[in-house]
Amino acid sequence: MSERVWWRDGVVYQVYPRSFADANGDGIGDLQGIRCKLPYLVGLGVDALWISPIYPSPMADFGYDVSDYRGIDPLFGDIEAMDALIADAHAMGLKVILDFVPNHSSDEHPWFRESRRSRTSAFRDWYIWRDPAPDGGPPNNWLANFGGSAWAFDQGTGQYYLHLFLDKQPDLNWRNPVVREAMYEAMRFWLRRGVDGFRVDVLYHVMKDAAFRDNPPNPDYREGIDASANRFLPEHTADLPEVQGVVAAMRAVVDEFPDRVLIGELYLPLDRIVAYYGEHLDGANLPFNFLLIGAPWEARFIGGLVERYEAALPKGGWPNWVLGNHDKPRIASRVGDAQARVAAVLLLTLRGTPTLYYGDEIGMHDVPIPAAQARDPFERNEPGKGLGRDPQRTPMRWYPREGAGFTRGTPWLPIGDHVDTINVDSQERDPASLLSLYRGLLSLRREHPALSRGGITVLGCNDAVLVYARCDEGQRFIVALNFSAAEATSHVPLQGDLVLSTYAGEGGVALRANEARILRVPSAG
Repeated sequence: MSERVWWRDGVVYQVYPRSFADANGDGIGDLQGIRCKLPYLVGLGVDALWISPIYPSPMADFGYDVSDYRGIDPLFGDIEAMDALIADAHAMGLKVILDFVPNHSSDEHPWFRESRRSRTSAFRDWYIWRDPAPDGGPPNNWLANFGGSAWAFDQGTGQYYLHLFLDKQPDLNWRNPVVREAMYEAMRFWLRRGVDGFRVDVLYHVMKDAAFRDNPPNPDYREGIDASANRFLPEHTADLPEVQGVVAAMRAVVDEFPDRVLIGELYLPLDRIVAYYGEHLDGANLPFNFLLIGAPWEARFIGGLVERYEAALPKGGWPNWVLGNHDKPRIASRVGDAQARVAAVLLLTLRGTPTLYYGDEIGMHDVPIPAAQARDPFERNEPGKGLGRDPQRTPMRWYPREGAGFTRGTPWLPIGDHVDTINVDSQERDPASLLSLYRGLLSLRREHPALSRGGITVLGCNDAVLVYARCDEGQRFIVALNFSAAEATSHVPLQGDLVLSTYAGEGGVALRANEARILRVPSAG
């Protein structure tokens, strides 16, 4: 590879704006708060920040119900604050990625208000409307991701509208070319203001079956355990062939501007994830790879997953890896504190662009949220199933004090326990902290091309240990990860100069419990 490409060689850091930093003391994070913390991101060593939605919204789904695609919600600031954040980020060498929510708008968006005014409205076909079934019920069996039917009845016009999420999030009709062009213009609005790209929310859902056929039953559905939407397989509501045309068109819009990126949110099997690169690499630059999030935390499985993913990539397609996000439990809660250190080494030494979720670098855990304090509509609609997303969205911990340095006011979600140790200030002064480990790893990635753009070869794995090599431009590194809580060895010789370990000291032939090592060795080539 030739020159450095920021979205390929760099690291993305996801900011959930409600929970990152609150500058005005109302308990909710804001753009000025993010702006004040940009030096922290520079010092951490990331290259780009992806900001979850900050558009005007009634906040039924905390910003994923957009009422104006070209504005900023007053909770977060205003358009001038966004411009200032972009300018400051660029001056510090950081890129800015915005969330884009094309599948649905808010029911308070002017487009939908006009659409539901009458069946003859010029905006009627901007959304998906259907007559009732013969019995007066919903047009088909499609279910909403947050529970219940995906169809809501509108008394005023006597038809149902589609909402694959909340009834306050009506689905836009992407088969209407006027809708498509309006959304592409919304993208251009932000690109012209200097935004460096988009992470596209539920990209695989934007097209639905034109014949509105029922989805087939899911034979693996577990009543009372699984989300109710999983009762049927989304054969006619997700990953339709026509989605690829939309992805290519979005990419074409992004490519009108130099050095930008298109990232797609995709909860799909591996063979379908890689399809979103596009037949001619004209799709998403980075179709999000969430496979690590749900993977068994076992050396053999992770090693096999890496090999399967690498083999499935289209020629020229650039990989990416994600350990956590605002929708899934945090990595430290999934694997424990000791293995969270191993996970950090894994994420930042695999081939591909890593995305780091805010707070994971200090080992934040999911925070238990009492039912009375639950804010997430998923938890409220389907309580008791462990589907709520509030626990992984709690405020960032900056200092070991009341409010954790996040706010002077009452935080919108509880901050949780162990603030005295799980905070930026304390860990910055501890060379053995998880934050120090992340900073060391990010520095190594930036210093050594082999750890960012280099090739990868899985050298071996057993029940406990995974070993792989990263090679590029005369550099060769060996990465060895012990996924177990006991000392373990590998048949692969761990020879070379120790560059980094999750333990102090050199160690022996065997990896210590929960240890990860990076060794530099002479290149084989």
